[in-house]
This record gives sequence, structure tokens and C-alpha cells, in this order.
Amino acid sequence: MLIMLVVTGVVFGGIFGFKWFGNKMMNRFFDTMPLPPVAITAAEAQKQTWPAIIEAVGTVTAVNGIAVATEIAGIVESIRFQSGDRVAEGTVLVTLDASLDRADLRTLETQQELAEADLARGRELYESKSLAQSQFDHLQSEAAQATARVEAQRARIAKKVIRAPFSGVLGIRQANIGQYVAPGTPLVTLQSLDPIYVNFSLPEQQLGAVTAGLSVTASIDAFSQESFEGKVTAIEPKVDENTRNFNVQATFHNGKNRLQPGLFARVRIARSESETYVVVPQTAVSYNPYGNSVYVVQEAKIPSGPGRPNAKSDGAQASSGGSQGPTLAVTRRLIKTGPARGDFVAVLEGLQPGERVATSGLLKLRNDAVVIINNAIEPGAALNPTPPEG
Repeated sequence: MLIMLVVTGVVFGGIFGFKWFGNKMMNRFFDTMPLPPVAITAAEAQKQTWPAIIEAVGTVTAVNGIAVATEIAGIVESIRFQSGDRVAEGTVLVTLDASLDRADLRTLETQQELAEADLARGRELYESKSLAQSQFDHLQSEAAQATARVEAQRARIAKKVIRAPFSGVLGIRQANIGQYVAPGTPLVTLQSLDPIYVNFSLPEQQLGAVTAGLSVTASIDAFSQESFEGKVTAIEPKVDENTRNFNVQATFHNGKNRLQPGLFARVRIARSESETYVVVPQTAVSYNPYGNSVYVVQEAKIPSGPGRPNAKSDGAQASSGGSQGPTLAVTRRLIKTGPARGDFVAVLEGLQPGERVATSGLLKLRNDAVVIINNAIEPGAALNPTPPEG
């Protein structure tokens, strides 16, 4: 029994020992095994001079735009326009039934005539010293009140004729003949479309760069192949303390009525001066909450030799002997980005002109990863890209 236990212990000890040694050697192999190089494309950071352009998004707003409504209640008697008509200031749009108001006006005019006649007789008596001053004053007051009631009734009748307060284009009518409308009921919209405003906001850092008279270009998604030219006409003299933005208004000629109130507009303000930036393709930048970064391609510090992958700048993989070129690796570097133009983005801090950065395959990279540059498949980058027509 003792011999059997000893033999069993030796056998199982040998098995577990062999297993432990095998796992140890396997882990050592995987820890020291060189990773295969990652195929990427790369581009050099370069200096470019860009015109100073301020970009923003805004909303098209009519110079005058209202919903035409009635001030007093009444029954719609006539509608004197068609939806979409262009009307001039003062054009009659809607009339309300005013028959009762006109009857009341005749009654008030009769009372006015009587009060004026009483006043005329009272003036004769007052001048002959046959009427007291207080009685004459009372007659004057009654005549003035009668005149005021007549004028108020005439104004009430006039308000039952709804006119266009300014020239513009009407929308779709919202009332029908015979309909009872309460005060404030909208009847139709009226928009003055030429000229027209585009309102937008800019960060407070741009406050000194924007002045009245600067040229503005606006683009609208509805007319993607067309741009509209205008000028800055007003700048809000107050910065919003919540957003730290200030409002700007630009005026555009709109003879063809292409710009409609409420449209979304992309605005570009061109300034006379220009600025020089270090730029890289936008595909080279990794945007992260903790900061933007790029992978800088440099010659690896590890020696090349058997088992070490090598790379050449022209994209051809070197042989395992390492005689065809230096080994390249990437290092992650945080940068501060600036404005973007087309396919490029400006790098304000963290990168020097001439340094190479990876422009594709970023998700496969890590610090000190060995790479192979293959620019044969590099996507083109342009300052003013034009998408192909499908």
C-alpha cells in the first residue's frame, strides 16, 4: 500500500508539474511573440494658408411677418384675396358684417346733430347773458361726447375691414365666408420676403472679428447648388450670459423668393485677412471626450532583425532580415484642434509640420504598434471636396 501511494504521488506530481511547466512556457511564448504589423495609410502634417472664415448656422426670418387677425368679433362677410397672393400695403383682405354697427352709427350721428344744435342755441343765449356759464359748459360737454361716440363707432366699423399692414406674400387662408371670428383669430399669414433676414449667433471670441458691412454667404439645404450673398446689418450689443454667444443679423436680397422664413441656413462670413495653420486630414484625428489625438508615425526604437517586422515609407513590407528599411511604429499624441476646411482640420498645438500621422486603421492601433504604410489605398483629401455624382 505504501509503495502504491508513493508511485501514485509521483505519477500525479509529474503530470501536474508537466502541465504547469507547459503553461508557463506557453505564456512566455505569447508574451514575447512579436505582433504582426498593422497596415495603415499616412500623411504628413503641412502648413496651409486659409482665408479667415467664420462659420455659423442660422434661421431665415422675414423683415415683417405676421398672422393677420381681427381686433373685434364678427361674421366674415367677404374674402378678397386668394391664398399665395402678393399684396400691397393697405389692400383689403377680409370684411366683417357691419350692418348693425352702421345702424348704430346713424343713431349716434343723429344724437350728435341734436347736441350741436343745442350747443348753438345755448351759445346765443350765453352771449346775450340769458344762460349761466355752467349750463353752457354742460352743453359743450354733451356735444363733445356725442362727437366722440360717433368717431368711436366709425373706428369700430373701420376695424371690420381688415387690410394688409405692409406689402408681402399671403399664405393659406384660415377663415371662410360666414364664419364667426373672435378677437385675435388668425385669418391668413403675411410675410415680407424681399429683403429678408438671416439671424445667427456666434461665440463671444468672435465679437471683435464681426462688424456691420461684412459680406455673408448663406447656403440652404433646399437649394444645395446655390448660394446667397448678403451683408451683416446688425449686431446684438449684448452677450448672452448663459450661452456666451451674441446674435448677428444679415440682410439678403430675395427677389425670387427662394429664401423662406423658418429655413435652416449655413452662414459663412469672409474676412479680408488670412491665417496659416498646421493641418492634417480629418481622418487622422481621434475625437474623444478627454481630448483629441493622432498617431504619429516614427522610426521604432526596437532593433530590426529575424522575427521583427519592418516597414518602408513607400508601403512595401520589408523582409524579415530588416535590410530594406527601418521599422516604423506609432505613438499616440494629444493635440488641440482648430477650424476645419473640407477634408482637413487645423492642429493648434501638439504637432509640427513634416511629422507623419496615421490616416486610416486607427481602431487597430496602440502605442508602439509596428505599422506598414500602404498609401496606394489612401483616400484623397481636398480643401474643397466635391462628392461624386451618383
